[in-house]
Amino acid sequence: QDGLKLCLSEFKQQLAWVERLDVTLGQVVDPVSQSASGKDAVDPENDFQREMSFYRQAQAAVLEALPRLRKLQIPTRRPDDYFAEMAKSDQQMQKIRQKLKSKQEAMERSERAKQLRAMRKYGKKVQTEILQKRQKEKKNMLNAVKKYQKGLSDKLDFLDEEQTSSQGNKKGSANQRIKKGPNAKRRYKNQKFGFGGKKKGSKWNTKESFNDVSSFRPKVAHNKGPGKAGKGGKKALNKRPGKRARQKMKNRGR
Repeated sequence: QDGLKLCLSEFKQQLAWVERLDVTLGQVVDPVSQSASGKDAVDPENDFQREMSFYRQAQAAVLEALPRLRKLQIPTRRPDDYFAEMAKSDQQMQKIRQKLKSKQEAMERSERAKQLRAMRKYGKKVQTEILQKRQKEKKNMLNAVKKYQKGLSDKLDFLDEEQTSSQGNKKGSANQRIKKGPNAKRRYKNQKFGFGGKKKGSKWNTKESFNDVSSFRPKVAHNKGPGKAGKGGKKALNKRPGKRARQKMKNRGR
């Protein structure tokens, strides 16, 4: 014991409390149970009680040390413009940022893929409903036709509905064509080659052209015009007779 006290006196330094900042406390009373949290009151095997005892003792030490620091005019709060050195380097933080960014992008891609799958499912659902509706209408029309053929019904309302629907589709398509008009390529070809139309049979006679004889000239038609003689005109006069005709002419001369 004397040796320990001697060693303590050798390395013990008489420093001010500001340099040491040590706070020694005794038993701390629990404010809830109003019982002392000493060695006898705390079960060392109970982790919760032991940690709560440490917490209350540290809290009491802080509450005792803060007034003393304020009295000595020592600041206890960090200023607003204080920047502490980071525990991790900039390279490590850059890696963490890249990892977080890649994770966020993966989540966004997954979300977009989920949305596309949902849209595809919805499109397939709508298409299936339309096909089912068409099949149902077709089935109803066939049943109505069979009833009419067997004489069970004398109504032809299904034909009127079909005609009105087809006419409505034709009108809608015609209106679309009128509103839309030809595109630039079609307009260029129309300007270059004409507007097309029927080519085959364009020179055929019609009833009106057959009855129209205002342009008929009989002299020209029957080769009786000026400068024409006979069937072929001047060419017929200057035409050389054939071989048989020449032989007959020779026989007559003999």
